[in-house]
Amino acid sequence: MKSSNTVLIALFAALIVVLSLIPPIPLPAIPVPITLQTLGAMLAGAMLGPLRGALACLLYLALAAIGLPVLPGGRGGLGAFFGPTGGFLVGLVAGACVTGWLAWRLAARARGAAQAAAYVLACVVGGILVVYAFGVPWLAVVAKMELAKAALAVAVFLPGDVAKALVAGWVAWRVERLWPMLER
Repeated sequence: MKSSNTVLIALFAALIVVLSLIPPIPLPAIPVPITLQTLGAMLAGAMLGPLRGALACLLYLALAAIGLPVLPGGRGGLGAFFGPTGGFLVGLVAGACVTGWLAWRLAARARGAAQAAAYVLACVVGGILVVYAFGVPWLAVVAKMELAKAALAVAVFLPGDVAKALVAGWVAWRVERLWPMLER
C-alpha cells in the first residue's frame, strides 16, 4: 500500500472520530442516538472507494475496540460492540465498501448533475440501507424486539440519514471535480 493511501485512510478515520465526538442526540424509547458517524462513513466510501473507505471505517472501529473514547458520547471498548448500536458500528465498514463500489461504478461514468446524483445514490444504498441491514437485526436481538418493530423504531433516523447522504454525495461530487481520489 502506498503511503498516500495510508494517509488518506488515517485522515478519514480521524474525520469519522471528529464527527462521532459531536454530542449524540438521544431519542425517547429507542436505545440508539442520532450521530454523525454515518456521514463520515459515507464520505469515506464515496471519496476513497470501496477498499480505502472500508479500511478507514475499520481503523475507526479498531480505535474504539482498544478502548479509545472515539465513539459518540466519548465511549470506547469492546462493550460498545455488544450493545444496541453494535450492528450499526459493524455496518459502517460494509456500508463504506458498498458506497465506494457504487460510487466507482456509477459516478465514474456520469458527468454533471448525473454524477452528483450517482454519489447521492451510492451514499443512500451503502450508508443507509447496508448499515441498517446490519444494525436493525442486531438491535432487535439485543433489545429483544421483533425485527419489524426494530425496523419501525429506526425509521425515525431516515430523514436525517437522507440529509447526510445528500451532504456526503454533494461533497464527494465537488471534491472529485477538483481532486479525483476514487480508485479506478
